[in-house]
Amino acid sequence: MRPPIFRSALVAVCATAAVTLAGAAPATAVPSTPARAASLAPGLGSVTELFAERLLLADKVAAAKYGTDKPIDDPVRERQILDDVAARAVGLGLNPDAVTAVFRDQIEANKLVQRGLYARWDAHPEERPTERPDLVKEVRPALDRITTALLTALRETEGLRARPPCGPRLRMAAAWSAYGHRLDTLHVEGLGRALPSVCEG
Repeated sequence: MRPPIFRSALVAVCATAAVTLAGAAPATAVPSTPARAASLAPGLGSVTELFAERLLLADKVAAAKYGTDKPIDDPVRERQILDDVAARAVGLGLNPDAVTAVFRDQIEANKLVQRGLYARWDAHPEERPTERPDLVKEVRPALDRITTALLTALRETEGLRARPPCGPRLRMAAAWSAYGHRLDTLHVEGLGRALPSVCEG
């Protein structure tokens, strides 16, 4: 895992763009494709775009759980996800331990955003979600789609992720993804938490 300074640097870079666009408003998705991010930050934009998309789904996960007895931490579900991606990584010729580390970071990033949203909604009841998304029918299929796309992106960027320039390129790609999706400071922090295991060098 990368040292905390790696995440801090990314948060600082992303926050400059994100705060300008979003301020304290909730994150909202805007048209931003992996192809566009890749053109702005060659190579790793496809990965950071999927990270951002996954983080935006944390809002729906939080809305589905908030005010219920469903905890943010779900060790059984998390283990299922990690076992699944490890098995699929082998089939793609990827290091299962490395892939598991990347997805573990995605899970922790997602939970970071959920906790932040809970705190926001507790402090500002008027901002609480008015609808409860269906985790099984609506949210998990979207997460599964991102998982499949992310495994493909990790395979396609394996060489880039193993070379020293990975860190700076990753931070630039993340900054563009934060900008494109207008991530607020909470989601930018989540994006920083999603990055530590991407670079293998």
